[in-house]
Amino acid sequence: MSMKLLAIDASTEACSVALQSDGDILERHRIAPRGHAQHLLTMVDELLTEAGHRLVQLDAIAFDRGPGSFTGVRISTSVTQGLAFGADLPVVPVSSLAIIAQGVFRQYQASQVLAAIDARMNEVYWAAYRCHDGLMQLHGEEHVSMAEQVDVTSAGPWFGAGSGWQAYAETLNQHLGNRLMDQDGEWLPHARDLLSLATPLAEDRQWLAAEQALPTYLRNEIAKKSSTQ
Repeated sequence: MSMKLLAIDASTEACSVALQSDGDILERHRIAPRGHAQHLLTMVDELLTEAGHRLVQLDAIAFDRGPGSFTGVRISTSVTQGLAFGADLPVVPVSSLAIIAQGVFRQYQASQVLAAIDARMNEVYWAAYRCHDGLMQLHGEEHVSMAEQVDVTSAGPWFGAGSGWQAYAETLNQHLGNRLMDQDGEWLPHARDLLSLATPLAEDRQWLAAEQALPTYLRNEIAKKSSTQ
Protein backbone atom coordinates (compact mmCIF):
# COMPACT_ATOMS: atom_id res chain seq x y z
CA MET A 1 0.00 0.00 0.00
CA SER A 2 1.43 3.39 -0.99
CA MET A 3 1.98 6.02 1.63
CA LYS A 4 -0.48 8.85 2.11
CA LEU A 5 1.51 12.07 2.05
CA LEU A 6 0.59 15.73 2.05
CA ALA A 7 3.05 18.25 0.56
CA ILE A 8 3.06 21.97 1.32
CA ASP A 9 5.04 24.70 -0.44
CA ALA A 10 5.00 28.48 -0.01
CA SER A 11 8.67 29.44 -0.35
CA THR A 12 8.17 31.72 -3.37
CA GLU A 13 5.32 33.80 -4.82
CA ALA A 14 3.64 30.51 -5.66
CA CYS A 15 1.88 28.39 -3.07
CA SER A 16 0.86 24.83 -3.71
CA VAL A 17 -0.37 21.72 -1.97
CA ALA A 18 -0.32 18.14 -3.21
CA LEU A 19 -1.75 14.92 -1.80
CA GLN A 20 -0.56 11.43 -2.63
CA SER A 21 -2.99 8.63 -1.91
CA ASP A 22 -3.30 5.13 -3.35
CA GLY A 23 -0.89 5.98 -6.15
CA ASP A 24 -2.79 9.08 -7.25
CA ILE A 25 -1.60 12.68 -6.90
CA LEU A 26 -3.94 15.62 -6.42
CA GLU A 27 -2.54 19.15 -6.56
CA ARG A 28 -3.51 22.78 -6.16
CA HIS A 29 -1.06 25.43 -7.39
CA ARG A 30 -1.61 29.18 -7.27
CA ILE A 31 0.47 32.30 -7.90
CA ALA A 32 -0.43 34.51 -4.95
CA PRO A 33 2.02 37.14 -3.69
CA ARG A 34 -0.08 37.52 -0.51
CA GLY A 35 -2.31 35.37 1.66
CA HIS A 36 -0.23 32.20 1.46
CA ALA A 37 -1.38 30.81 4.81
CA GLN A 38 -5.06 31.16 3.99
CA HIS A 39 -4.60 29.72 0.50
CA LEU A 40 -2.64 26.74 1.83
CA LEU A 41 -5.21 25.80 4.45
CA THR A 42 -8.04 26.12 1.94
CA MET A 43 -6.21 23.93 -0.57
CA VAL A 44 -5.43 21.32 2.09
CA ASP A 45 -9.13 21.10 2.96
CA GLU A 46 -10.07 20.83 -0.72
CA LEU A 47 -7.65 18.00 -1.43
CA LEU A 48 -8.55 16.00 1.68
CA THR A 49 -12.23 16.33 0.83
CA GLU A 50 -11.63 15.31 -2.80
CA ALA A 51 -9.61 12.27 -1.70
CA GLY A 52 -12.06 11.34 1.04
CA HIS A 53 -9.42 11.42 3.78
CA ARG A 54 -8.94 13.07 7.12
CA LEU A 55 -5.61 14.59 8.07
CA VAL A 56 -5.06 12.03 10.84
CA GLN A 57 -5.22 9.22 8.25
CA LEU A 58 -2.07 10.43 6.51
CA ASP A 59 1.42 9.03 7.14
CA ALA A 60 3.37 12.32 7.07
CA ILE A 61 3.48 15.91 5.87
CA ALA A 62 6.28 17.01 3.54
CA PHE A 63 7.17 20.68 3.34
CA ASP A 64 9.40 23.12 1.51
CA ARG A 65 11.91 24.21 4.16
CA GLY A 66 13.53 26.88 1.97
CA PRO A 67 15.60 28.75 1.06
CA GLY A 68 13.32 31.38 -0.44
CA SER A 69 11.18 34.30 0.63
CA PHE A 70 11.61 34.85 4.38
CA THR A 71 7.86 35.23 4.86
CA GLY A 72 6.99 32.37 2.50
CA VAL A 73 9.38 29.90 4.11
CA ARG A 74 8.12 30.85 7.56
CA ILE A 75 4.51 30.30 6.46
CA SER A 76 5.34 26.96 4.84
CA THR A 77 6.97 25.67 8.02
CA SER A 78 4.45 27.14 10.47
CA VAL A 79 1.43 25.78 8.58
CA THR A 80 3.11 22.38 8.36
CA GLN A 81 3.99 22.42 12.04
CA GLY A 82 0.45 23.38 13.07
CA LEU A 83 -1.15 20.66 10.97
CA ALA A 84 1.39 18.04 12.06
CA PHE A 85 0.94 18.87 15.75
CA GLY A 86 -2.84 18.70 15.46
CA ALA A 87 -2.83 15.34 13.68
CA ASP A 88 0.23 13.88 15.46
CA LEU A 89 2.09 13.35 12.18
CA PRO A 90 5.82 13.41 11.38
CA VAL A 91 7.24 15.86 8.86
CA VAL A 92 9.66 15.55 5.92
CA PRO A 93 11.67 18.69 4.99
CA VAL A 94 12.81 19.19 1.38
CA SER A 95 14.86 22.00 -0.18
CA SER A 96 13.07 24.50 -2.41
CA LEU A 97 16.05 24.35 -4.80
CA ALA A 98 15.70 20.56 -5.06
CA ILE A 99 11.97 20.95 -5.74
CA ILE A 100 12.72 23.33 -8.60
CA ALA A 101 15.28 20.91 -10.04
CA GLN A 102 12.84 17.99 -9.79
CA GLY A 103 10.16 20.00 -11.57
CA VAL A 104 12.52 20.90 -14.39
CA PHE A 105 13.39 17.23 -14.80
CA ARG A 106 9.68 16.41 -14.97
CA GLN A 107 8.91 19.18 -17.45
CA TYR A 108 12.03 19.32 -19.62
CA GLN A 109 13.77 15.99 -18.93
CA ALA A 110 16.91 17.93 -17.99
CA SER A 111 19.25 15.70 -15.98
CA GLN A 112 21.58 18.49 -14.75
CA VAL A 113 19.90 21.53 -13.24
CA LEU A 114 21.33 24.71 -11.76
CA ALA A 115 18.50 26.02 -9.57
CA ALA A 116 18.63 29.65 -8.44
CA ILE A 117 16.15 31.75 -6.44
CA ASP A 118 16.35 35.54 -6.25
CA ALA A 119 17.59 36.31 -2.71
CA ARG A 120 17.36 40.11 -3.19
CA MET A 121 20.28 42.38 -2.28
CA ASN A 122 21.93 41.34 -5.59
CA GLU A 123 22.26 37.74 -4.40
CA VAL A 124 20.83 34.35 -5.30
CA TYR A 125 20.22 31.12 -3.43
CA TRP A 126 21.56 28.39 -5.70
CA ALA A 127 22.62 24.76 -5.98
CA ALA A 128 23.45 22.20 -8.66
CA TYR A 129 21.50 18.96 -9.04
CA ARG A 130 21.96 15.78 -11.02
CA CYS A 131 19.36 13.13 -11.75
CA HIS A 132 19.78 9.65 -10.31
CA ASP A 133 17.05 7.06 -10.86
CA GLY A 134 14.50 9.74 -11.63
CA LEU A 135 15.24 11.90 -8.58
CA MET A 136 17.37 15.04 -8.46
CA GLN A 137 20.25 14.86 -6.00
CA LEU A 138 22.35 17.70 -4.66
CA HIS A 139 25.75 18.07 -6.33
CA GLY A 140 27.93 19.95 -3.86
CA GLU A 141 26.24 22.35 -1.43
CA GLU A 142 23.50 24.96 -1.30
CA HIS A 143 24.85 28.52 -1.54
CA VAL A 144 23.88 32.15 -1.26
CA SER A 145 26.12 34.49 -3.25
CA MET A 146 26.33 37.25 -5.83
CA ALA A 147 25.11 36.10 -9.26
CA GLU A 148 28.60 36.35 -10.75
CA GLN A 149 29.84 33.87 -8.13
CA VAL A 150 27.49 31.09 -9.25
CA ASP A 151 29.69 28.36 -10.67
CA VAL A 152 29.86 24.63 -11.32
CA THR A 153 33.08 22.69 -11.68
CA SER A 154 31.49 19.80 -13.56
CA ALA A 155 30.99 19.83 -17.29
CA GLY A 156 27.64 20.81 -18.73
CA PRO A 157 25.25 21.12 -20.23
CA TRP A 158 23.24 22.58 -17.33
CA PHE A 159 19.66 23.77 -17.33
CA GLY A 160 19.15 27.00 -15.37
CA ALA A 161 15.85 27.38 -13.53
CA GLY A 162 14.22 29.56 -10.91
CA SER A 163 13.62 33.25 -10.27
CA GLY A 164 17.34 33.93 -9.98
CA TRP A 165 17.63 33.26 -13.70
CA GLN A 166 15.01 35.88 -14.39
CA ALA A 167 16.48 38.51 -12.08
CA TYR A 168 20.12 38.05 -13.12
CA ALA A 169 19.86 36.41 -16.54
CA GLU A 170 22.52 38.55 -18.24
CA THR A 171 25.11 38.05 -15.50
CA LEU A 172 24.50 34.31 -15.19
CA ASN A 173 24.61 33.75 -18.94
CA GLN A 174 27.81 35.72 -19.38
CA HIS A 175 29.46 33.94 -16.47
CA LEU A 176 28.43 30.35 -17.28
CA GLY A 177 28.49 30.63 -21.06
CA ASN A 178 28.54 27.42 -23.07
CA ARG A 179 27.95 25.25 -20.02
CA LEU A 180 24.24 26.10 -20.29
CA MET A 181 21.79 24.19 -22.47
CA ASP A 182 18.66 26.22 -21.70
CA GLN A 183 16.87 28.05 -18.89
CA ASP A 184 13.48 28.92 -17.43
CA GLY A 185 13.57 31.95 -15.16
CA GLU A 186 9.85 31.73 -14.44
CA TRP A 187 9.88 28.20 -13.06
CA LEU A 188 8.53 27.98 -9.50
CA PRO A 189 8.35 25.07 -7.04
CA HIS A 190 5.39 22.69 -7.34
CA ALA A 191 4.13 20.54 -4.49
CA ARG A 192 3.86 17.48 -6.75
CA ASP A 193 7.66 17.58 -7.20
CA LEU A 194 8.06 17.94 -3.45
CA LEU A 195 6.08 14.71 -3.15
CA SER A 196 8.42 12.94 -5.57
CA LEU A 197 11.43 13.83 -3.43
CA ALA A 198 9.76 13.25 -0.07
CA THR A 199 8.20 9.85 -0.81
CA PRO A 200 11.40 7.73 -0.63
CA LEU A 201 12.43 9.60 2.52
CA ALA A 202 9.08 8.89 4.15
CA GLU A 203 9.18 5.25 3.07
CA ASP A 204 12.54 4.96 4.87
CA ARG A 205 11.06 6.84 7.84
CA GLN A 206 13.55 9.65 7.40
CA TRP A 207 11.21 12.13 8.98
CA LEU A 208 11.16 14.48 11.96
CA ALA A 209 8.81 15.32 14.81
CA ALA A 210 6.46 18.25 14.20
CA GLU A 211 8.46 20.63 16.40
CA GLN A 212 11.45 20.10 14.12
CA ALA A 213 9.63 21.56 11.10
CA LEU A 214 12.07 24.45 10.91
CA PRO A 215 12.96 26.82 8.04
CA THR A 216 16.28 27.02 6.23
CA TYR A 217 17.02 30.63 5.38
CA LEU A 218 20.59 29.82 4.22
CA ARG A 219 21.77 33.44 4.42
CA ASN A 220 21.73 33.27 8.23
CA GLU A 221 23.45 29.89 8.20
CA ILE A 222 26.25 31.12 5.94
CA ALA A 223 26.75 34.10 8.24
CA LYS A 224 26.99 31.80 11.27
CA LYS A 225 29.57 29.61 9.52
CA SER A 226 31.67 32.65 8.59
CA SER A 227 31.62 34.00 12.16
CA THR A 228 32.97 30.72 13.56
CA GLN A 229 35.85 30.41 11.12
